Amino acid sequence: MEHQKINMESLWSDDEVPVSPTGQYFNSSALSISVLSVLESEIPIDDSPTFVLLNDLFLPINPRFSSIMVKDNNGVKQWKKVDVKLQDHVNVPTFPEGKSPEFYDACLNDYLSKIALDLFPPGRPLWNIHIIKYPTSNAAGSLIFKLHHALGDGFSLMGALLSCLKRCDNPALPLTFPNFQMKTDLNEEKGSVCKSLTNAFSTVVNSASDFGWSLLKSSFLQDDQTPIRSGVEGVELLPMNVITMSFSLDQIKEIKVNLGVTINDVLTGVIFLGTRLYMDATSKESKNGVSTALVLLNTRNIGGYTSVAEMVDASAVEKQWGNQFGFLHVSVPELNGKECSNPNQFVYNAQKIIRKKRDSAAVFLTGKLLETVRRFRGPEATAQYIRSTLKNSSMTISNMIGPLERMSLANHPIKGFYFMVVGVPQSLTITMVSYMKVVRIAVGMEKGLMDPQKYKSCIESAFDMIYKAAPSI
Repeated sequence: MEHQKINMESLWSDDEVPVSPTGQYFNSSALSISVLSVLESEIPIDDSPTFVLLNDLFLPINPRFSSIMVKDNNGVKQWKKVDVKLQDHVNVPTFPEGKSPEFYDACLNDYLSKIALDLFPPGRPLWNIHIIKYPTSNAAGSLIFKLHHALGDGFSLMGALLSCLKRCDNPALPLTFPNFQMKTDLNEEKGSVCKSLTNAFSTVVNSASDFGWSLLKSSFLQDDQTPIRSGVEGVELLPMNVITMSFSLDQIKEIKVNLGVTINDVLTGVIFLGTRLYMDATSKESKNGVSTALVLLNTRNIGGYTSVAEMVDASAVEKQWGNQFGFLHVSVPELNGKECSNPNQFVYNAQKIIRKKRDSAAVFLTGKLLETVRRFRGPEATAQYIRSTLKNSSMTISNMIGPLERMSLANHPIKGFYFMVVGVPQSLTITMVSYMKVVRIAVGMEKGLMDPQKYKSCIESAFDMIYKAAPSI
């Protein structure tokens, strides 16, 4: 079966289409944020079909991949269709020949840091691909997509990329994803009038508190300078290290069942505990410094997705495509004797904080604030506010759900994949994606500030501590 081509040209009847507000924020004088998606091939890469695949599969997914961002006579940014010169978007770097996989690990890391800092040339669509033909410790070759965040969020961009891939076991069948359903405490407690009134009052109070704190964090209150936050102005312009680690989804589910929490609660608790362990190992004085994580949320009005076709369905493009997310300010719990003796407390703390903030209207109110700022002061001022929000916090955490089946691209089986958000004015960025019952955590960190291997060891130790403690509950 051939790949399904998603024809979206009919959605763009005019030559120019307005850029969404979030798209304008992410490609402004204050911010330029992109996503690096890395596909790891099990076999050496044959790049001969590259241009055919890009022309026949990638470009038709969405007109934005064949468009540039321009300003109209009123200064409003628009997407304008252009002729794409594919050779300008394909890069095949050359490294020294005949070296060890560990040598090419370092080459790949340096290359990721380099392209993270590279700006997209004006007059070209906002994407590039990079083909690494050298074997690393994880793969026989790597394919890197760099996609500007103005094109869409992780949900949109993952749908775009995965629509170019097939299932290894049966190419005629679509890639599928774990099904998930959103539940709310309000539905569970619907039968109790008293509880409903109590919840309503609690929501109002929490919304006011969370929104007020978020406003202060975005405007005035900065996190402490710690081993995970340098506080340097322009940190997004500094070199970075990227490391990854893998965890068994089955083991994560064991913790989830034993503790009665969600998979996201487990992963967030592991990251929080591992981060505090790293801070403790690096500097006793600042191990419990004020540190805030921005946890990204998908705000689409959907219950989930089960296939790639649903992610990029042209008939539902307004619901599916673009940047549709919010963020929660979550304080990283402190590390003390109680948490060391009971590491599961970090999971419970993560669950409690995130559930409380999810149940408030802070995300909605923040969205309204951004829209108000944009309306009266313009998108550049709004982008500056978002930049301040990021800069004043210590880290960003985002996650995606990946396919259950092994996938392939042009008959190249994909051993693993991960993504990294770059251009963010923070010293630490963490992303997570599931694939074939494995959760891959990728960490981008300011080079020279953090020790990559020490941080990785601390995250792995945190997972082991929580996994071993969970059965006792």
